[in-house]
Amino acid sequence: MAKATIPYTDYFKETIQRMREDGLLLVTCDASGTPNVMTIGWGAIGSIWGRPAWLVLVRPSRHTYSRLEEVGEFTVNVPPKELAAAAAHCGKVSGRDHDKFQEMSLTAMPARQVRPPVIAECVVHYECRVLHRNDLAPQTLAQAVHDEYYPEDNFHRIYYGEIVASYAEEDAARRLGGPTAFATLR
Repeated sequence: MAKATIPYTDYFKETIQRMREDGLLLVTCDASGTPNVMTIGWGAIGSIWGRPAWLVLVRPSRHTYSRLEEVGEFTVNVPPKELAAAAAHCGKVSGRDHDKFQEMSLTAMPARQVRPPVIAECVVHYECRVLHRNDLAPQTLAQAVHDEYYPEDNFHRIYYGEIVASYAEEDAARRLGGPTAFATLR
């Protein structure tokens, strides 16, 4: 299916809803271009420093972490509901030991402006370049959040990615259950 360039805000509501329901698919690659995918259930999309941005959280223990540090680019892919099992799988196993693309029959498709690919089966794509990264400051974290999400002190690094391209399938609204953004583009 053809994918058309969209303003990054067109599927904001649907993107956040999919992240909360089944998760989004974050794709990175190493310097040789070998991709890895992991599921993210936490993140933020918006504007920072006057630029469209995704903020994603990745723990240093994750395989994705070393790839983000090495390449400094990533894609965020919004899967339709029928990819819920793939999102679940990609959040449970490590790319150190698994080829999640092959295991879940996901197709790595070249991105338009960054090295990591997008996932062809997903309906909305955001390509990002890291502008900044910082480690979560445990001493400023609410105790309840610390207790629930960091009992082993495995704190996230936050990556601020400038969105350099965003695009979607023309039937993304139908597949995600939201309004038709393309009606305003024609």
